[in-house]
Amino acid sequence: MAGDVITQSHDAVGRITLNRPKALHALTLGMCGEIIAALQGWRTNPTVSRVMIDHSEGRGFCAGGDIRLLYESLCGGGDARAFFHSEYRMNHLLFSFAKPAVCFMDGIVMGGGAGLAMPCRYRVATEATVFAMPETGIGLFPDVGGSRFLSRLPGRAGEWLALTGARLSGADCLALGLATHYLPREALPDAKTRLSTAGERIDIILQDFSVEPPTASIIQQRPAIDRLFAGDRTEDIIAALEADSSPWAMQQLAEIRKKSPRSSKVALRQLAEGRKVRHFSDTMRMEYRIVSRLLEKPDFMEGVRAFIIDKDNRPRWSPPRFEDVMEDEIDAIFAPLPEDEEWTPLE
Repeated sequence: MAGDVITQSHDAVGRITLNRPKALHALTLGMCGEIIAALQGWRTNPTVSRVMIDHSEGRGFCAGGDIRLLYESLCGGGDARAFFHSEYRMNHLLFSFAKPAVCFMDGIVMGGGAGLAMPCRYRVATEATVFAMPETGIGLFPDVGGSRFLSRLPGRAGEWLALTGARLSGADCLALGLATHYLPREALPDAKTRLSTAGERIDIILQDFSVEPPTASIIQQRPAIDRLFAGDRTEDIIAALEADSSPWAMQQLAEIRKKSPRSSKVALRQLAEGRKVRHFSDTMRMEYRIVSRLLEKPDFMEGVRAFIIDKDNRPRWSPPRFEDVMEDEIDAIFAPLPEDEEWTPLE
């Protein structure tokens, strides 16, 4: 019986297939460990020259980390940081992997799914792709390297995605550079076969199967995003949206007001800091400090309760207002951990 991750190598290709369709392939600590072990083996295997990441059946590539399991662990007095420590090591290993990797972002790509996809050199979107970083809605922040890849998107697209949890289509992902290629879903089996059996260059294979995507809605939204999300404080962005009063601006405002005020302020600071960080290992170290502190706050447990456990969609954030989150608290969330608790990459 196949496990939650299927890893195999054939000819020159090492293949990672997520295999939890009923959970939208959400990641667990064990899955991260299996992926790390496979990558470490292929890194020194001279017969493996490329890596391919995809999913088995189902409508999602990866919906992120398994938040319900993390919630249950915390309820039982467990240390949820172990999952993030391992996940971030997996993200860093992929980012620093010398051999080219291809990720098929077909279906839902959220949170930890983006953490698997974004470090890959080739990122394939389809007409079924739905990309989002919705973490501020459950009291966390857009992690798994979001400090790097969101902060380097054009204009203020990263801030918009982080604060609203907006969903992007495959065409949007290509337009923003989150995806490198756009393939029709029906072409994926043939593309994977050629990648698995041919000695051809990856970019040539993907280009052969690529098609012109539909018009990306993000292109029309960009001017409004860059203007209304230009502020350095969440209060400034909220004020700009309130002053605009267009239907689109009101929709964004409504989404931001659903999110954890603390997490929203953390996300905005995170992207500002992420632009300055040169090395990905430093990015992950910063994000581990943040997640370690946010797991101690009440908003994560409350967000999961409201949207996943009880599903009443009525989180009681603490504090409930953006203006009640003080800058010194945000400073403390970003501060270094004790030396023996800091995140470290794999040797």
